[in-house]
Amino acid sequence: MKLKNALMGAAASVALIAGATQTVADGHGEITVAYFLEWPMPFQFAKVNGTYDEALGVTVNWVSFDSGTAMSAAMASGDVQIAVSQGVPPFVVAASAGQDLQILDVAVSYAENDNCVVASGLEIDKDSAAELAGKKVAVPLGTAAHYGFLRQMDHFGVDLASLDVVDMAPAEGAAAIAQGQVDMSCGWGGALRRMKEHGNVLLTGAEKEELGILVFDVTSAPASFVAENPEMVAKFLEVTAAANAAWNDGSGVEEMLPVIANDAGMDEDATAETMATFVFPDIDTQLSEAWLGGAAPAFMKGVADVFVESGSIPASLDSYEGAVNTGPLQAASAM
Repeated sequence: MKLKNALMGAAASVALIAGATQTVADGHGEITVAYFLEWPMPFQFAKVNGTYDEALGVTVNWVSFDSGTAMSAAMASGDVQIAVSQGVPPFVVAASAGQDLQILDVAVSYAENDNCVVASGLEIDKDSAAELAGKKVAVPLGTAAHYGFLRQMDHFGVDLASLDVVDMAPAEGAAAIAQGQVDMSCGWGGALRRMKEHGNVLLTGAEKEELGILVFDVTSAPASFVAENPEMVAKFLEVTAAANAAWNDGSGVEEMLPVIANDAGMDEDATAETMATFVFPDIDTQLSEAWLGGAAPAFMKGVADVFVESGSIPASLDSYEGAVNTGPLQAASAM
């Protein structure tokens, strides 16, 4: 199996560059924020309309990435100051490797929008998952999809050593399963929809949640940037929360949908279909015991331990409580 060396190498690289000098927004008049294409969210309406720039008083540059691990590396090098919708698993991989990142909010929960798809020609489902042994699988290492893949293989009793796992971003994995180059591919968003055109999932989102396979993303940032720019970070989170509220209560959907779809690089129908499976919790919910106020650090420890047990990372932290900073979100709630 090839994933161990690849992911451990990635974690080591993050650890090496984690000490790189951080470019801080103060005095520079601009920051750079990471996000995903084909991953439609309410914040994109504010992004397109310049609401973040106005609220923060700086120019916000937006750069798209294809994985949360790439976001971690960009934050470690100082090229990115904030990452929106970074998966918890890539965050955990970076934190476990010594990168001083902090979770600032819960960006989205999406159990139905992150999964693994088995090529239709194999005719393998949850009742015959053992037949995956010996198959070739495309997995974006260190991501939520990777964590879900590990948990599902453990659930089905499939020996990881029996699989040929190749590290592919979701878009690459979608192309690979379409071309018959892999037997199973894991990913999210638009890439997952394309994967499903050529195969089937083993477990639904609800079935995964019953097994404790939670899938959610966070807004994250280097601890040094947060410490030096607390008001700016709080304002960023407040703008995001306002966009979420307008979407959640339905008041902004008609105006927001076409803008979000265009920014995500998707058509409106696909955008609406995708966002219907997303949950954008409000600030009070995020600060509750069910999320950042209690459960999140324990969940991250569980994710890290799964990666350690699979040989994907060398070690986990004793606790991930220090990796969650609710201060800016609390400040945002008072704005």
